[in-house]
This record gives sequence, structure tokens and C-alpha cells, in this order.
Amino acid sequence: MKKWPVKMNERSPEDRAGDFKEVVAGYTPEEALLEASRCLQCRDARCVAGCPVGINIRDFIGAIVRKDFAQACAIIWEKNNFPSICGRVCPAENQCRKACVLTKKGAAFASLEAININFLERFAGDRALSSRPSRVSVSDEDLSRFRVAVVGSGPAGLCCAGELARRGVRVVVFEGLHKPGGVLRYGIPSFRLPQDVVDREISALEDLGVVFRLNTLVGKTLTIEDLFRDGFSSVFLGLGAGTPSFLGIPGESLGNVYSANEFLTRVNLMGAHLFPEYHTPVNVGRRIVVIGGGNTAMDAARVALRLQRGNGISVDVTVLYRRTMEEMPARRLEIEHARQEGVRFEFLTSPTRFLGGTDGSLQSLECLRCRLGEPDARGRRRPQEIPGSVFVLDFDQAIVAIGLTANQVLVRATPGLEVNSNLDITVDPHTMRTSLQGVYAGGDVVGGEGTVIEAMGMAKKAAGSILKCLESLP
Repeated sequence: MKKWPVKMNERSPEDRAGDFKEVVAGYTPEEALLEASRCLQCRDARCVAGCPVGINIRDFIGAIVRKDFAQACAIIWEKNNFPSICGRVCPAENQCRKACVLTKKGAAFASLEAININFLERFAGDRALSSRPSRVSVSDEDLSRFRVAVVGSGPAGLCCAGELARRGVRVVVFEGLHKPGGVLRYGIPSFRLPQDVVDREISALEDLGVVFRLNTLVGKTLTIEDLFRDGFSSVFLGLGAGTPSFLGIPGESLGNVYSANEFLTRVNLMGAHLFPEYHTPVNVGRRIVVIGGGNTAMDAARVALRLQRGNGISVDVTVLYRRTMEEMPARRLEIEHARQEGVRFEFLTSPTRFLGGTDGSLQSLECLRCRLGEPDARGRRRPQEIPGSVFVLDFDQAIVAIGLTANQVLVRATPGLEVNSNLDITVDPHTMRTSLQGVYAGGDVVGGEGTVIEAMGMAKKAAGSILKCLESLP
């Protein structure tokens, strides 16, 4: 039996660093069969416990081995509405793959390595997207008399909408932007998650009867009270975390200092990389610094690189991080891809001041060297600035990617909707119900900035609570 994992084919760094086409190609059926055949089909499948939504990983991989690809996806759909998306962006190395029994065996046997569960999930999802089978669940009770409003069309909102629509509930999704998808649309570049994959998943929801109302900002255009007055039985809030955090250091208002959220939204959602075809300009420097160590920082660095390389312009992109690579929260795959494409890394470095030129634009960045101290609450060693270690790096553009917080527009417009000290919406962790009757929430607006699959896990729990409530109504 083949022990080594079947690697996904990737475009060469030279080919991909100048465009936005997908970097990683999916498995062929032959490759998927080879990789699936490595699965030991453990009786106690620990990988399932490593999945935030509890996909029956053993059984869906077993279906691939039997070449029953439709059944493989049907098994995934029982727990995960969007395998084509999650198979591309989930941090599997910290979830299902980390729990795979072969991960531990690999320490003793160099020929073993965890199953590429996420790539197999992507394979099954992509096969299903091309055939568009029905996703409707059989229900003993007709729930079509109920209408539920979902606010936000990111991972949490889409997942909740799908769970409810599969049971026959009439769902309307309210989205403030002009295209649905939330962070899947504006936050993740198409070289990682192609837009047509998002489009097809949303189209599948429309096949289930989900209606999308775009350019509708709940909290401004409508209130939650308006939604109940319009006849909705419940409301789910999947607003995400769309407000960028900043460093709070001098010079942050200089020209050419962007938040990663604005920078990626201009490119991913508004087509700035196609200017002037799309009337969305975005300034791109020749010496660019991206401050942060998460997936958003990697995305911003790789996008900035492509915007210049695609025009044949030489560019230097540096990721600046206060800790070392070992502490970076970004996926190892994304870090490696950035390195391959030419992104540089400056570790143990803390920015202290943006310095500008006479035109009011960024010219350089003052920094301090750091060392690692004691672990923080998350177990990562705290960076400590070294006094007197000041140095200056020349940059003409900076992108700040240090996290997002929940947007407060709806909260401020909704009396009685409780939030915690981080301004995240407070919920009952068992039901995901907020402080308001009939109003539920999930995703980044509840737990802070997290992963796509974590947001979906909360949305599934909320959908289950909403369904239970609807079933009890006359």
C-alpha cells in the first residue's frame, strides 16, 4: 500500500506570481483514489473529533475508495455545506489532519504522514459542484410556512441559510455589499479560492430557494425590529468581523498606509487589479511592508506582489512580524507559497512609527528589535521590545494586517442586543441565541476572527436551535 501522501500539483512560482489564477490544482480521480487508499479506516476515527463540524471523514474517504464519489460528497454534506470551499481554505493541519492517527505514527515511521483529508474533501466537493445534485433533506414536518432572515452572507450566514433551506424553511439573506459571499468574496484572493467556486456554492443555495437581498445594510436600511414586523420568525446574525484593527502608532494616517481589509476588498471584490477596466484604483508601491503574521497578512503580501509583477514591475514585499515563524498563526502552506513567490520575512520586529515624506506619503518605518518572553493566554511567547534597538526600514507602502473586530453598526441600532468586553455579540453557547428573543448569532461576530469552518460550526448549531424552535410553533 502506498504510504507517502499524494501531493497536489502546484503552478510554479515563476508562472503564478504574476496572475490571480488558482495556485493549487485539485486531485484527479486517480490521485484521489491513491490518497484515499492510504486511510486505515480506523474504528475510532480521531480525525472526526478534529473537525469543527464533525464530518464523518472515515466514511467519505471509504466512499472515494469505492469510487462512489457522489456518496462521498453526500456524506460530507451531512455536516458541511461547502466542501469545495473548506477543502481549499481550512487549516486542516491544525484540525482533522493533526488528529489523524498517521500523524502520530509518522513520528516513528518516516514513511507515514497524515491523510490529505482537505484535498480529498475538495475533490468530492468539486465533483458534486459540476453535477449539481439536490441537497434537500427529507423532513417529517413541512416548515415552508416559516421565513427566517439571515444577516450577512459570509461563511456563517451561508451555512445557516443552507441548513434551514434544506429543511424547507424559506430563507432570505441580507447582504450589505453588492455581491454575496462575505469574507469568502472580499477577503480571500482568487488564487486561493476562485470566485467561480463561491458563485457555484451560492447558486446551489439559490436552487434550494434561498433568496439574496444585496445592497441592504441591516442596522441602516432595515432594523431587526423591521424584519420581525415583515413576518420573519427568526433572525440569524452572521455579520463577520469587518472592522480592521490598527497599530495606534504615529504616522498611521500617512498616504499609502492601508488596512489589509481595505486593500483586499478593493482587489478581490472591486476589481482594482483590473483598473481601469474596473474603476477602483489602488496604489501599489515598489517597496511594500505587510505587518502581521496571519493568513490575511500572507494574502495581502501575495496580492501586492501580483499587482506589480503582473505589470512587469520589479517589487520587494516584506512581511514584518513581532515573533518568529514558529509562532505565526498563518497556515504553513500559505507561508511556504509566499516564500516561494519571493516574499521576504522580517521576524522579531515591532513597528513604532511610520515616517512620511514632504508629500504626506509613507517613506519609511521605524522599528525595534524584539525577543520572546513568557507565553501569553494562547500559549504563544510574548514579544518584548529591546530598548535602544531602533532601526529604520525604507518602504513606500504599508498594509496593516493585525486582525479584525466586529462591526458595531447593527449593535448600535439594536437596543438590548448584548455584547462582551471585546464588542462581540453575546450568545448562549449551547443554542447560539442572543439576548433577544428569536435572534441568534454565529461566526466571527461572536467568537472573534476565526476560521471558515469554525464559523460554520457555530452557524450549524444556531440553525439546529432555530429549527427546534420552529418545529414547536403552531
